[in-house]
Amino acid sequence: MGKKKDNAPAVRRCSVGGQAVMEGVMMRSDVGIAMAVRKPDGSIAKSYKKFVSKAQKGTFWGLPVVRGVVAFIESLKTGMDTTTKSADMLGEGFEEEPSKFEKWLADKLHIDVSDAVMGVAIFLGVALAIGLFMFLPQLIASLIFGKAVKDAVDTHYVWRSLVEGGVRLVIYVGYLFLISLIKDIRRLFMYHGAEHKTIACYEAGVEELTPENAMKYKRLHPRCGTNYLFLVMAVSIIVLTLVDILMHALGFPPEGMNRALSFVIRFGVRIICLPLIAGISYEVLRAAAKTDNWFTKAVRAPGMALQLITTREPDPDMLEVAIYSFYLAMGEKNPLEEKKLREEAERKAAVEAEKQAADETAAEEAPAEEAPAEEPAPEDENE
Repeated sequence: MGKKKDNAPAVRRCSVGGQAVMEGVMMRSDVGIAMAVRKPDGSIAKSYKKFVSKAQKGTFWGLPVVRGVVAFIESLKTGMDTTTKSADMLGEGFEEEPSKFEKWLADKLHIDVSDAVMGVAIFLGVALAIGLFMFLPQLIASLIFGKAVKDAVDTHYVWRSLVEGGVRLVIYVGYLFLISLIKDIRRLFMYHGAEHKTIACYEAGVEELTPENAMKYKRLHPRCGTNYLFLVMAVSIIVLTLVDILMHALGFPPEGMNRALSFVIRFGVRIICLPLIAGISYEVLRAAAKTDNWFTKAVRAPGMALQLITTREPDPDMLEVAIYSFYLAMGEKNPLEEKKLREEAERKAAVEAEKQAADETAAEEAPAEEAPAEEPAPEDENE
């Protein structure tokens, strides 16, 4: 007898990913970026803009590893843009008259002040991340192994690199835990959970995508940015340790080099290696998310565990917002929205019919007006 076929539906893989924003969810597909936000009055505000990544197949930017660097940079910019946009949609943005300096920049240099501010914010964010997750771990490792260094020659360079990577991981996990204690961040993490549950429900392909059905699924997802950032930390340990071994084999640091200068050069090399680390991590994440076996599950396990911190169980209203954003990003009709529109149309029709019936009843019950008495015809004077 032939093997009995499994009737379970195949999992629908989709390329949609996203992030939580202020009281809402951003979803990004291959063709555009959608966002839905719950306004204070309970309504859902939506926005959509076309967006196609530069990392297209068949181009240089679409090559393996390179596409990971492109995706990382695009994610940074998209994340900042959507955060600002969500505040505007929520009604917390504000307009003010441009200053004379802003007008001068716009007129003379053709610089959009809002774009300039966004660029500065991205630069500062990246600088803070590099300082926290690159400079500080290297400094701590150097202080730990400082006594083992003589005239800048480090005989414990491998252990130093491993300790540096371990410190980086500890800082990352500690950072996530500390920000999760903030009330507003916890609510943001609830929307993060709503994003994951929505995508998981759609990919399962066994139930209609509704808040009630999406609630049944796990809030952890293998393609989450939390997984990616953990992989960046883990891959950096391997890559930077190999780099230190190579530098040592090439005779760096040379005998007599100042320790401070050696530190700065090593830090510069680490910054140069960041794109490579980001690209490799992206490829590992893609590969691990495509299949389910013991190895890929082991690769995903630490990042999935960290999602217990970066996601929270959402409420049905949050899932509704995530579903609105998801369908908008997919370019598909939203059954929830269509149902609401039908119900609203039926309610208005019922109210109108009730009002019309009341008017007709009032007209029927009103007393009939007496017809005016006819005046006698005037007599003909000639008779």
